[in-house]
Amino acid sequence: MKQKDLQTELKQTRPFKTPAEEAFVGLQRTADQMMRRATQFMKSWGISPTQYNVLRILRGAGPDGLCCGEISDRMITSDPDITRLLDRIEKLGWIERARSTKDRRVVLAKISKKGLELLKQMDQPIEDFNQENSKHMSEKKLRELISLLAEVRSGAE
Repeated sequence: MKQKDLQTELKQTRPFKTPAEEAFVGLQRTADQMMRRATQFMKSWGISPTQYNVLRILRGAGPDGLCCGEISDRMITSDPDITRLLDRIEKLGWIERARSTKDRRVVLAKISKKGLELLKQMDQPIEDFNQENSKHMSEKKLRELISLLAEVRSGAE
C-alpha cells in the first residue's frame, strides 16, 4: 500500500508551516477517516459509535451501572448532552435507568439484556474490523503509535 503525504491527500498547494501543524492536521484527518469507517460499519446494527461506546462503558461497569457524569468521563469522544444520548439509547431498549437506592438524586444507567445481546453480536465483527484496519502495520508499529498518541494526549491536557 503506497502512502500519500498529507499535503497531496488534501490537494494543498503550499507546504505546512511547521511539523506541528502537519501533525495536528494529520491527526484530525486520520481520526475523521477512522470515525467515518466505524460509523458506516456499525450501521448494520443500527447503532452509532457514540452509542456503542456508552454500551461498552456500561457493560464494563457491571450490574451497579453508572451516573451520567461517570459515563461522560469515560467517553472516547465528548458528548455535550449525555442525558439526551442516554434517552435515545434507553428508547432503543439497550439501557435501563433508575434512581440510586443510596441517593435518590442520582440516576444510574445500566446496560439491559437487549444491550448485552447486541454487544455480544458485535464483539467478534468489531474485533475483525479493528484487525482489518491495522493489518498493514506491524505490532511493533502499532505499539509505537499507541505510545505516540498517549504522548500527544498528555501534552494536550
